Amino acid sequence: MQDENKLKPLSLWKQIKEDFGVPKLNDPALESTVELFFSYPGVWAIINYRIANRLYRKNWKNLARIISGISQFLTNMDIHPACTIGRRVFIDHGIGVVIGATTIIEDDVLIYQGVTLGGVSLNKGKRHPTVKSNSVIGSGAKVLGNITVGKNCKIGANSVVICDVPKNCTAVGVPAKIIKREEDKNSKLSHDNLPDITKEMFTYLLERIAILEQTLRDKKVIDMSEKDKELEDVYEKFVIAMNSIKK
Repeated sequence: MQDENKLKPLSLWKQIKEDFGVPKLNDPALESTVELFFSYPGVWAIINYRIANRLYRKNWKNLARIISGISQFLTNMDIHPACTIGRRVFIDHGIGVVIGATTIIEDDVLIYQGVTLGGVSLNKGKRHPTVKSNSVIGSGAKVLGNITVGKNCKIGANSVVICDVPKNCTAVGVPAKIIKREEDKNSKLSHDNLPDITKEMFTYLLERIAILEQTLRDKKVIDMSEKDKELEDVYEKFVIAMNSIKK
């Protein structure tokens, strides 16, 4: 019976009521209901989308686009009324968010400011991403093209994602690399726990070059085995970071 209720679509009023309740689940900074009306443009952007989307699906496309345009002016977020957004989707500090026409966002997705769910083609048809349920898109991330971000995924801040991300994975970097990880139940994004492969690689290479330069400058033979021991910790971090990338 519970599954049947889950599949049953909500009325517009119930959907809007649920959207107003989402920040209480996602933002510890929320202290009063009054704040929802003045400090959460992401909530208003979603609600305006709900209205515009209903009109768009009833073929009132011009009116839907007008509402969408007014919403864009008021919230500084561009959400096309033709896209599909599921339940309990929350746009936190949502300035600069862009969501394309054929985007599909499933339930319980968290989106931060500056995110673009955009296309890379002018062809008709599906050209924007699909974001599966319980995923998190970090600040400034760009997810481009007809690709799929799987369930329980995390997209690191400022990453550029141009290929599919399997479920339960984290994607970071430009272009984004896919990293296998256990789901962290204590944090939906873990901004401070994203590996920097480039940093580890350059740290090792610079240390290695410094040793070689010293050898040439002093014009003497250095026991490289001793120097290698000094670099073991740096090299181990580099290897761990590289091994975390999904081939």
